[in-house]
Amino acid sequence: MVDPVSQKKRPAARRGRPAALSREAERALSLLSEPEAYGIEGDKGEIVVAAPRNGVSIRVGSFRAITLPPLLAAALALWEAAGPSGRRRLRATTEGRAHAARHAAGNGAQNGADPFLAQHKPLAAGDVGEVRVLIDEAESPLAWLARRKGRDGLPFVDAACLEAGERLRRDLTIGAMLPRTTANWSAAVASGPRSMGPTDFTDAMIAARQRARAALASVGPDLSGILIDICGFLKGLETVERERQWPARSGKLILGLALRQLCRHYGLEPVARGRASVSLRHWGAGDHRPQLHASL
Repeated sequence: MVDPVSQKKRPAARRGRPAALSREAERALSLLSEPEAYGIEGDKGEIVVAAPRNGVSIRVGSFRAITLPPLLAAALALWEAAGPSGRRRLRATTEGRAHAARHAAGNGAQNGADPFLAQHKPLAAGDVGEVRVLIDEAESPLAWLARRKGRDGLPFVDAACLEAGERLRRDLTIGAMLPRTTANWSAAVASGPRSMGPTDFTDAMIAARQRARAALASVGPDLSGILIDICGFLKGLETVERERQWPARSGKLILGLALRQLCRHYGLEPVARGRASVSLRHWGAGDHRPQLHASL
């Protein structure tokens, strides 16, 4: 049995609750907390941090080696055993990544999100109508697909398709076009009828409904269903394939076709393209100068 008195006398770092870290230590832990990031001992007493970018590990930052002891003492980072190259790697622990997420939220990087909520959910700022809100990026199946890459190294959903799908999702949400699946607690305290009447619809809701209907009509009835499931009801591809009895991995192909058609409707392209080059109008030598005629 542990003596509660001796337990209180232990340093905070040994109990897994590190004291306040320095600004450089917080920055070092943030670098190490990137996905698949690791640190190696460099020259001049520094730790070089590398992380994968497009399938290749590149340097993303560095910090002084004297910053490392508080992180090791608090078990926020640890050295792995040396590999075949003979060089050991520094990794952030699970506690270290959680600490970095809480610090980023408390430092304003998550736009006022609760630190412990940001520890477990990838939050980002977004707009719903004219209101600035925090969005759970893990909630959207399209955002999840955009973060995954295929064998060719390209994401399953490119930036244009992601923007098109999220635009349709915003219109469906603002327009209240999807049936409610949970209890409407706000209606229980309303003084009037609980059903929405014509006067309850705002101009923003009406405009969002018009945009959503136009987008779905442009996609067509054969492809609009999967867009409503993925962008509206936030169903995963496996769920859609199971409900529609489609072959495995066929939903990704159909979703890609639907998103491409949606991109055409919104005028979105994965690569910005300018006007075609101007056709040749005149040949001239290097010292040629055009003649300017005075206007009459």
